[in-house]
Amino acid sequence: MAEVKVFPLCCVVQNYAWGKVGQDSEVARLVLGGDPQALIEESKPYAELWMGAHPKGDALIKDNRISQRTLGQWIADFPGCLGSKVKDTFHGQLPFLFKVLSVNTALSIQAHPNRELAARLHAQFPEHYPDNNHKPEMAIALTRFEGLCGFRPMEEILGFLKDVPEFRALIGTEAAEELQSAVGDSDRTSLALKKCFTRMMNCEKKLFVDQLNMLVKRISEEEAAGKDTSRSNGELLLRLHSQYPGDIGCFSIYFLNRMVLRPGEAMFLGANEPHAYLSGDCVECMACSDNTVRAGLTPKYIDVDTLCEMLNYSPAPASAKIFPCVLDNSDPCVYLYDPPVPDFSVMRIQIPASEHQYTVSALESAGILLVIDGDAVATSAAGLSDITLKRGSVLFISANESVSLQVTSSTGMTMFRACCLL
Repeated sequence: MAEVKVFPLCCVVQNYAWGKVGQDSEVARLVLGGDPQALIEESKPYAELWMGAHPKGDALIKDNRISQRTLGQWIADFPGCLGSKVKDTFHGQLPFLFKVLSVNTALSIQAHPNRELAARLHAQFPEHYPDNNHKPEMAIALTRFEGLCGFRPMEEILGFLKDVPEFRALIGTEAAEELQSAVGDSDRTSLALKKCFTRMMNCEKKLFVDQLNMLVKRISEEEAAGKDTSRSNGELLLRLHSQYPGDIGCFSIYFLNRMVLRPGEAMFLGANEPHAYLSGDCVECMACSDNTVRAGLTPKYIDVDTLCEMLNYSPAPASAKIFPCVLDNSDPCVYLYDPPVPDFSVMRIQIPASEHQYTVSALESAGILLVIDGDAVATSAAGLSDITLKRGSVLFISANESVSLQVTSSTGMTMFRACCLL
């Protein structure tokens, strides 16, 4: 069989319960092409769109010259399509999984292990940690995107311990005072913060349920009376409690930064970084792994001891968690998100309305291209035939191949490209 190097993909939708439904879901809008009637009639959640070769969601190749095959099967037959460096470094596997997420309800307090911990967890508990790879990931907002990420600055945590007595009751006076006395000493701060967080996550269920109910009652009464509940993070607390009543994860908002990303802003989630997604739509790219350690706001398996032991207990403001993109010096249409891991990078390609011809440049890595907005006809010497691109189109581009676009939409195009820049 001749090797085709550029081809469209039919990607896998995951209908997890936390996802948005119908016209509210960016995943649904991409998959259904923005058809208003289809979106209105759609009633199931469209949570994630998986673009890659992961065994649990291997994309199907949409090309008449290629018989029913998945991307994973194609890469196994033609590993050279990855590029020589990527093929050798990652043993003939596509090293990343590209996704779109549409989050309606909170998506677990979690962190991802480094390679060493991943190998150990996989060896001990393969039913919960199915591979030995790390799982760094990056979320780039498509709409207003809300999440939790990293431990708040000390003054914010101490402020909540003062203003939210129900929270302080879970920590205990001794641990709270120890945290206060550690201010200014980074090593002592990390140890005291770990002690406080671990105490909260491991406190007796009756205690935290009683305190949570008291907190919800107090905030609800204050809101009904028209009082400002921001000092208790009231709006978010009531929202999470409505989604996960009686869950210890509701109290995590007093430890973790609340992030609100604008479209195009990103956060990188390295090993041991506590985080949760709360609402909104994003593009996500990650190392190809399923290893997630969870401890709240989820019906899935939780592993509190592992999570509390592994976390990075370094306080930092929310602004420090926003991951910057940089304009490509060689292409003014490209903004690069290049995290400190070898597995993946992401490019945002913004073609202005004034441009009708554009070339997606060749890279030494295979890539996956997602069209968010706009229309074009794609041609490539390696593609052999024209490919029509529109909202929701996904294209696999082999290493060292460029793609020419004849842009047909009057408003330009927005695309994202996942790749591996070794």
